[in-house]
This record gives sequence, C-alpha cells and structure tokens, in this order.
Amino acid sequence: MKQWMTAGRGIIHSEMPAGEGVHKGLQLWINLSSQDKMIEPRYQELLSKDIPSAEEEGVEVRVIAGESMGVQSPVYTRTPAMYLDFSLRPSTQVHQHIPESWNAFAYVIEGEGVFGYQNNSPIPPNHMAVLGPGNGLSVWNRSSKPLRFVLIAGQPLNEPVVQYGPFVMNTQAEIDQTIEDYHYSKNGFEMAKHWRSH
Repeated sequence: MKQWMTAGRGIIHSEMPAGEGVHKGLQLWINLSSQDKMIEPRYQELLSKDIPSAEEEGVEVRVIAGESMGVQSPVYTRTPAMYLDFSLRPSTQVHQHIPESWNAFAYVIEGEGVFGYQNNSPIPPNHMAVLGPGNGLSVWNRSSKPLRFVLIAGQPLNEPVVQYGPFVMNTQAEIDQTIEDYHYSKNGFEMAKHWRSH
C-alpha cells in the first residue's frame, strides 16, 4: 500500500507496521511552497493492486507519482514530483525522462545498477545516487540478479527551509507559531490533545 499525505495546516498521524514478519518501507518528505503550507490537509491511499504499472523489455515500473512508460499515477502531488519504483531483470536497461530543472536521486533497494553513464561503478543496495542536472536518467543492470530501485524527482522550490521535529516551515517565527498551535490545539491541531494511535 502507498500513502500520500499532504500535512498542510495540521495533521496528526503515526506509521506503525501491522502484521507478522519483517516490514520494509520508504518514507519521503516533499516540501510545500510557502503559499501552500497552511492549506487543508489531504490524504490519498493506493492499494498495491491499484498502483499503475507498465512493463517492456524486462523492465517494470510501478508509477506511485508522476509518469513513466506512458502510464500516469492518479496521485496528486501539490509540489510537482515523480516517485517511480523500477525492477530490471538481468542484462536490461532503462532510460527515464526527468524535467531538466528538477532535483533527482535514485535509491537502490536490491541488486546493483550502473547509473548515469555505462562506465560508472555499480551502486549497491541501500545506497543512493544523486543525479546531476540534465533531462533524464539511464540505468543498466549488468549483474545476474534483478535490480530494484526507486527514482525520486521534484521541482525545486528555492525557498528557505526551517525544520523542527516534524514541522517544516520557511522561518523560525513560523516554526515557533506552529509549535504554539500544536501545544494549544489550534489552527489545524484541534484534535491533537485527544488523538491516540491505534
């Protein structure tokens, strides 16, 4: 399951794995522009079976946000972004367009892949490749094992960022106000005092 939450002017939540066995998850925080920081909260949920996907020539992509291989995600991202989950069989390659002005990185979940240029060293699992400016990404799986990685990209906001705990604003004064709002259960945090995780 994939969850896409836009915190906006206040939301209380908890991410706790349920069920038996080992759970793996990735959490991505995307900043909102200063004009959107106080919007009403929004939550979107996609069950695994409902995540759009495409496959061609040994490469599969699950489109959590954005677009790939002609498939568009139904998830609305207030800050323009893409979140793509790629699986490559051995001896395959993929080329993905990324808008030239966007920031981007790839995180390897399993296997190892060559990112950027064919003569680069392979990136192993649990490592990240920060991508330079350009108009896309090329990846090669030269190993005998499958490669799985996520590609994350987004339009930069070029605004100041001030963060305290889970609160992200543009100035220290805004952070101070947000902490006060949370403490006194106002301005989006009205239910904070009585909220309990299940």
